[in-house]
This record gives sequence, structure tokens and C-alpha cells, in this order.
Amino acid sequence: MAEKRERPPADKLPVSQRIDQRMESNPLRRKMKPTEWAIKGELFLNCSCTVFCPCVVSLGAHPPTEGHCHAWMAIAIDEGHFEGEDLGGLNVGLLVDIPGRMAEGNWKVAAYVDERSTQKAYNGILKIFSGQAGGTTGLFTMLVSEIIGAEREKVEIVRDGDKRGIYIGRKIQGEIEMMKGKSPDHPVMISNSKYWMGPDIIAAAGTKSKVRDYGRVWDFGGKSAEICPIDWKGPKP
Repeated sequence: MAEKRERPPADKLPVSQRIDQRMESNPLRRKMKPTEWAIKGELFLNCSCTVFCPCVVSLGAHPPTEGHCHAWMAIAIDEGHFEGEDLGGLNVGLLVDIPGRMAEGNWKVAAYVDERSTQKAYNGILKIFSGQAGGTTGLFTMLVSEIIGAEREKVEIVRDGDKRGIYIGRKIQGEIEMMKGKSPDHPVMISNSKYWMGPDIIAAAGTKSKVRDYGRVWDFGGKSAEICPIDWKGPKP
């Protein structure tokens, strides 16, 4: 009789394998339907970590400083398209609720899409940020377990020198400022990383930062923030 091989406990498997197991057993996960798209611009965020985001250097493997990650994200699309539809000039806000390590998934996300978007642009942006469109954000099909809401809103993004802000009515009011480096002309940053957002991440901190939506009441003043130029693409044709 062949010896029965025991399957190793999930919490002892590498993160990538744990994600694969979870998603294979989840019939509700979004199916990826790769398509042609591209976005260039800037992403900045403010989260609940008390020191600069451990996820950046650990690529999501290190626990957040508070054991969970609550965050808002702002995406300013300077240029981009989805299946031929122009996305340039549009703004997107995200509310993100992660119960543990970033790489272990179970994210809950709400999306606020610029009210100026056409119907095709709106649908395309939701497909990009849910991971359905594949490419750079395709991993979201595995990391995001629930989209708790998606809506058109007036999403105002301000980029002024070393300061950034996002304003979505009373739902999200976030302001961050770059950390000062030794040289006043060069911010504190991490370069050439393998972080999913992009290789160059500027360290920042929340100044005025509140989230009041979907039952979440979060305040991130003084907490970790980051700014990252983005150049994301869909799968190659």
C-alpha cells in the first residue's frame, strides 16, 4: 500500500502557493479576460502603518505595523486608454481594507471613478482595477476578494510640489507630504524595487487624512504614505 503523503499546512506554504490554493477554491473570484489597455500617471496613498510601508521593501510579505492595512489610494491618469477609449485626465480613488499581509489577499475594495468618464471609460477602469483586464493589475483577481462598491464621483486630485491631495466629497479627504531628504531637491525614496506599483517610490506622510464611507471611519494623519509614478499596461497583443 502506497504511503499517504500529507499536504503541508497552508500557513507553511510560500505566499504565492497560498494565494493559488485560496483562489482555486473560491468560485466567486473574478475571471481574467485580458485586453489591451495602458495607463501612465501617478499613484499616491496613505495607510494605517505607523512607519513607512513595510510592504514596499518586503513586496507584501511583511505584516503591516498594525496587523492590518487600511488605506486610500489616488490615481491620476495623465495618459492612457482602454480598448481605444481615451482615459487621459481622469482620476480614480480607492478605499482598500486588507486584513493582514498585502500578499495574502482578502482585500475589500471600493472604487470611485471620475464623474467625467464615459460609460466605456468607466467600465474599462473598473476592469483594470479589479484585475479583469489582465496585465500589470491582473494580480488583483487573486488579491481582491470583494468589491464592496463602485460609483461615479467627483474625484479631485491635487499635485502641488511635494504635496498631494485627494478629495471625494466627505467620503475621502486625504493630504500627504513628501518626507524631507538631506538634499532639499531630492525626496526620500526607494529606487529600482520590484514593488508592483512601480520601481521608484517616494516616502511621504499623511497630514490631513480621513475616510468616512462603507462603515469605515479611518484617520491617517501622521501615518505612512507613498507616491509612485506608474506606467501600467495590459497584456501584449
